[in-house]
This record gives sequence, structure tokens and C-alpha cells, in this order.
Amino acid sequence: MTTGGHTLFAAHAYLPQGWRRDVLLEWNGEGVLTAVTPDSPAPAGAARASGPLLPGMPNLHSHAFQRAMAGLAEYRAQAGDNFWSWRDLMYRLAARITPDALEAVARWLYIEMLKAGYTSVCEFHYVHHALDGSPYENAAELGQRVVDAASQTGIGMTMLPVLYEHSGFGKREPRPDQRRFINTPRSLLELLLTLRRARPEHGALAYGVAPHSLRAVSEASLRALLDGLDAHLPGAPVHIHIAEQTGEVDECMAATGARPVAWLLERFEVDARWCLVHATHVDEAEASALAASGAVAGLCPTTEANLGDGIFPAPRYLDAGGAIGVGSDSHIAVDWRSELRLLEYGQRLALHQRNVLASAARPQVAERLFEAALAGGARASGRTIGALAPGHRADWLVLDAGHPSLDGRVPDEWLAALVFCEHGHSPIADVYTGGRCVVREGRHVDEANAYAAYREALARLRA
Repeated sequence: MTTGGHTLFAAHAYLPQGWRRDVLLEWNGEGVLTAVTPDSPAPAGAARASGPLLPGMPNLHSHAFQRAMAGLAEYRAQAGDNFWSWRDLMYRLAARITPDALEAVARWLYIEMLKAGYTSVCEFHYVHHALDGSPYENAAELGQRVVDAASQTGIGMTMLPVLYEHSGFGKREPRPDQRRFINTPRSLLELLLTLRRARPEHGALAYGVAPHSLRAVSEASLRALLDGLDAHLPGAPVHIHIAEQTGEVDECMAATGARPVAWLLERFEVDARWCLVHATHVDEAEASALAASGAVAGLCPTTEANLGDGIFPAPRYLDAGGAIGVGSDSHIAVDWRSELRLLEYGQRLALHQRNVLASAARPQVAERLFEAALAGGARASGRTIGALAPGHRADWLVLDAGHPSLDGRVPDEWLAALVFCEHGHSPIADVYTGGRCVVREGRHVDEANAYAAYREALARLRA
């Protein structure tokens, strides 16, 4: 047994083998699990979890600053509203956000994530420069503020500085309202290395890169970015927006003669380090090829529904062995349970069936989706997370077994109730990251201060 009091006993915990009884968790001072022992007697004096344990969920796609506009694109409709009109509103916010405001918004958002059971986040960070588009004296100023917000709250992070060069296919010049995003491969890599020197990797922090999209980055620049990344961080995660909108697919076809996912898979060695965010509009051949690549399809169903993107062809992709994870993206909602629920419900609405994403091998649809999102989110994060197993980060959730959605149910029914029932307050009571309790009985230790700063930042942004 480990020393220093790093133990917790749970009557029930969800391990890679499923629900097990009488589980003793042990972890070291670096916040890494060293032993997970089911069917164990409770050691004398060991701390006891107040309810069943689940692994913490990775959030594989986030734009933190967009939390400040959640709901503001809904209150006044205009003719022809779509993703592109929403993007114009989002750019107005991006043009105003300051370092202080960004840190305050991100800090509050990450507390919301933790309370919802997200224990790590992949931050797809693309607002880099000052209000006039010029670099800050510290080129990594805004990225550093976001990393600091994660550190302050206790959430794990994979920071992904974004390369954004063009406003569309054919190397179109950036729009004036994109000036805060723009870099070259070289300047983006310098920004990443500056950030990494100021905030080095540790158990709760990793780095990668994110070419924004095929419309925003040329083929040559994408190759230069990947070569530069591998010179410094070989094997680090690579995330990219792709095939989110039908308009994007049409433009890619016109510019290159190929669909976006097919184009990328043909020209680059896409493998398990890649996360293709959205990938909403893939045909059957693309879905099969993407599944075979080992890359993760980064699905954000609540944002994709909010923006009118479309429905990902999940049945054939999962049946082909494809990896998925979920993210809260624009943060119109911050709840992994909602993402899994809507992923399944979208298929039900489209196909007029129930339990669409269950399979013969995994007839419990909630368990199949939960385990897939854990594994895919961990892969996309480039961190050893997403399981209650030795060598993994000591991240977990403690459920309130007396919650109305769970009360009276047996363990094999808990995940279905957790994902598909939505009654009152959250059934997630406590949240641990790196073996440290950061949410106790539904409240984060820094919740009041962080919310006050968030409200002040929001008032300044809307002034």
C-alpha cells in the first residue's frame, strides 16, 4: 500500500472490466494511480467514497472564450441563420476579449466542466494576438492565461495552439476580424515553445498543435507545422476542424477535387495522434477510412445541433471500429452526459429507431458510448487518462447513489440512468483530479471567487 494517505475505498467503482465491488484505489504524490484492487477489504482508517466511482471524462474540444457568448446568438433571429452568421457574432466577441477577461472566462468555464464531470480538456486555442492584431510582447500571453486558468481550477489540460493563415480555400486573405488569429507555421511553433518554456509539461499538462482547418491552412503550411512539431514534441496530438459544414465540403471539392476527410487521409499520415473534430459530413468510404486510421472523431453534438451542422454517421463508423470522443466546443452546454445523450438521440431521430448505437457485443448503449468517449478522449488528449487503472491519472467522479435518477437501481443500470435521465440537480457529487478533491458535494473550492470574476469580465465585454 502507498504511504502518505493516498488511498480511497469505494463500495463500487467502474473499472475497465465494468462495475466491481469493494475497490481500493492507491496513488502516488504525482497524482498517478499505482494500484486499483477490487474485492478488497477496507483498510482500517482508509477514506471511503460517499458513492460509486466513475473515471473522469476527457473533454476533447474547447474554445474557452466562447463561453462568454453562450445563448447570445439565440435571442434575436435573422433570416437565413446558419453556422456562418453565428461565426460573425463569435468574431465580434473574439475582437474584444482581453487577457484578463479570457482568464476569468476560462477559469469559470473549467469549474463548470469539473462540476459536470470533465476532468481534463483539450483547448483548441486560436485567439493569440492583441486587439489590433499585433503580437503581445509575450507572444504566448493569451495561451498562458488559459493554461493558468486550468492550473488554478485543477482540471487537466492538453493545450493546442492553433495555426490560422487564410480565410478560405485558395489561400484567401484573412478577414479583418480574423487578425487576432493569424500566424505562420514558424511563428505558431515559436509561440508554442515560448508557452512550453513558461509552463512546462507535467502530469496535468500536455501540448500539441491544431491546424485550424483545411480552408485556413495550406498543404505546405500543414507539412511545415507537423515537421516542426515533430522536431520538438514527436508524437504530440494534432487536432483539426474538418467537414463540419456542407458549405466547407462543397468549397473543398471545388478547390481540390476531393472531399475534406478523403483529401487529408490521402496526403498525410493520419493516425492515432490525430483528432478530426466534427467530421460531420463524411461519406461511407471516408467513414471506413477514418475508422481504419486510428484517428479520433471529435464529436460535439450539442454545438453541432446548436449551429445546424448535421448528424455524424455514427452507426457505420462505430461498427467499423472507429474511435470517438466528445467535447463541449462552443459551450452552449457543458455536460458530457448531454453529449452522449444527443449523440444517440440524433441517430434515433434520423433513423426512427431506439438504442441505435448499441451493438451485439455491447447491448447497453450507455456503457458502449461512455467507454468509447473515455478511450477516444484519452487518445486525443495524448495523456494517460480515462480509466481507473494503474499508471493512469487519478481522475474520477463520485456519484450520488441516492439521486432520483439513480436511487433504487442496481449497478448495471447506473450508467443508463446517468446518461439518459435528466432530473433536477447533478448526480455527480465529488470530483477528483490527480488524486485531489476539487469538487465536494457539487461545489468547487474556488467557485464563488471565480464566478464573481467571470461576471465582471462579462460585464466589461458587453459594455
